[in-house]
Amino acid sequence: MKLLALQYHEYGNKSAALMLFVHGGGVSDWMWNKQIQYFTHYHCIVPILPGHGLNNKEWNFSIKGSAEELIKLIEEKARGKKVILIGFSLGSQVIIKILSMKPALIDYAIINSASVRPIPYAKKLIKPTITLTFPFIKNRWFSKLQAKTLYVGEDYFERYYQESCQLKPDTLVRVLEENMSFKIPKEFSEATGKILVTVGEQEKTIMKNSAKDIIRANSKCIGVIIPEIGHGVSLAMPDFFNHMVETWLLEGNLPNECTMIS
Repeated sequence: MKLLALQYHEYGNKSAALMLFVHGGGVSDWMWNKQIQYFTHYHCIVPILPGHGLNNKEWNFSIKGSAEELIKLIEEKARGKKVILIGFSLGSQVIIKILSMKPALIDYAIINSASVRPIPYAKKLIKPTITLTFPFIKNRWFSKLQAKTLYVGEDYFERYYQESCQLKPDTLVRVLEENMSFKIPKEFSEATGKILVTVGEQEKTIMKNSAKDIIRANSKCIGVIIPEIGHGVSLAMPDFFNHMVETWLLEGNLPNECTMIS
């Protein structure tokens, strides 16, 4: 299905609370398949961000543009229901932007592995680096290495590889530039919903510091470090992730294995 510039798919119980999943950069809607299979008692919507997925060449990607389109989609579909947003990496940056643009729109948000500390020097290197390395993307061995860092298993590798082969260099540069220049909008402090921030224990220091920044930026935030995991908990440990999400939504509790971020 499609609304304006966004492709999206709907699943589950359309009379239940709305649960919207926003994927990361370099992957697409399929990264949430294990969540869709679990949360059948919710009205689940999974959009495909511009420039991602198969045959998705419309629109240049931007975090703000994606947030604007998702706000329209949520407003059309929610109709007074509770709204839950779940994002990963680039998708979590989009969610932070949504919460900043429409502070009262969302009841719950789960922000996984969002970077909010801009890297100016890295941004300058993106275009020349992509120019040099882009030809490798169509090599299966290179894609295998990239997939491993995101915990993309054999069951999803072919789809990941197909999408990687369709990706345009300009799109990849745009996505990386947006990702590496993103910072928390000041309006984020006004978001009224409950917000859970997560980061993997094995993620880079910038990601852990970003999680702390997000928590400090809004009093409704709580955060946890998930043990023994890097960038991609929902793909690496879907059962753990699903249970964590459901328990937090229904009871406000979090797994004992996690370390609270102070």
